[in-house]
Amino acid sequence: MRDIPDEPVPPSLADDLLIDVEDGAIPERPRHPLLIAAALVLIALNLRPALSSLGPVLAEVVRDTGVSASSASILTTVPVVCLGVFGLAAPGLARRFGSERVILAMLAVLAAGIALRAVPAFAAQVAAALVAGAGIGVVGALLPGLVKRDFPERAALMTGVYTMALCGGAALAAGSIVPLSHALGGWPPALASWALPALVAAAVWLSGLPDAGAHHAHGRWEVRGLWRDPLAWQVTLFMGLQSSLAYVVFAWLAPILRDRGLDPVTAGFVVSSSILVQLITALTAPIVAGRRRHQGGVVLVVLALTLVGLLGCLYAPIGSVWLWAVLVGLGQGGSFALGLTLIVLRAGDPHVAAALSSMAQSVGYTLASCGPLLVGLLHDRTGGWGLSGVLFTVVVAAAAVFGVLAGRPLHVRVVSRPV
Repeated sequence: MRDIPDEPVPPSLADDLLIDVEDGAIPERPRHPLLIAAALVLIALNLRPALSSLGPVLAEVVRDTGVSASSASILTTVPVVCLGVFGLAAPGLARRFGSERVILAMLAVLAAGIALRAVPAFAAQVAAALVAGAGIGVVGALLPGLVKRDFPERAALMTGVYTMALCGGAALAAGSIVPLSHALGGWPPALASWALPALVAAAVWLSGLPDAGAHHAHGRWEVRGLWRDPLAWQVTLFMGLQSSLAYVVFAWLAPILRDRGLDPVTAGFVVSSSILVQLITALTAPIVAGRRRHQGGVVLVVLALTLVGLLGCLYAPIGSVWLWAVLVGLGQGGSFALGLTLIVLRAGDPHVAAALSSMAQSVGYTLASCGPLLVGLLHDRTGGWGLSGVLFTVVVAAAAVFGVLAGRPLHVRVVSRPV
């Protein structure tokens, strides 16, 4: 790693593991920045409903499919694992076909996976989670590189706007899924209905694709040494640890609140409201962090809010749940936005940003998938949610360590050059 600004990196620092990003993976796009921003926001709105819509109706899914809580954890874990596994494939796909075309194809894959949820069988739900998770993983890994490329002077602001859209989509899905299930006659069509917005996003993105002849995937750009760089791993581990808590909220906060006495609709609204509150810090945290030389202090604040809120949801009187849900939302909105912001800030150019995004989101989300799984296993083992608080505390403490390290004013120490 090196201090900002960059200095040339001696070739001896490169290792044998090479991440190639062709020029075609980050092509020039002549459209107006506002149109690009609007398209990115629309895509971001569709990257979380497949994850956040399941939790509020998970009890019904368990009841109708006849599986245990541990088995139900598969449905919450598989898509997050796919985010990690398929995020690794993103640079190669973009190198061959171009980022814009890959995003279009993966939006179609995402829509297909969500539509598969209309089949009320456990095997079909697992398959849906796999397909939808694959689409989200590839798209999510490619977008930070596009932000770094198209908005180099406003990367922190655009990261905040993009994160706000992610949170908004998640909140809308979590809050509306129970009413939708009542209106549409059950949870399968309600879950599957979120395929329609994904198709709309694909259609809008298609309208802005460059002509085939304009795609200029000619030279190659290599990024060497990333997977041996300590700062890259610090960014990655912070991303994974804070994300694990976000996916616990998506999957298990509504069941936790239902077991504590809230009715299904109220529990869904509490989760939705918590996610909606994320919009505040999703926008403000990257702006504040981008103006500071060291982002570690901001990391500690948002993680503290997350932990206090989660512990309140678990142990405080249920009548105060709205307060704790707000704190969770403020903390998690800022945490996730900072995870994406650190990818952009710690990368010296768009090619490094694309490679670091792939690493941080693939490894990070694979790690994050352990969170919902462990909560489900602890619940099955103990019959309650009490031990989850210990898990939350350990995860936040580890995230704080890596977040402070990743917040230092450095760039990842890699070789990034055309070949």
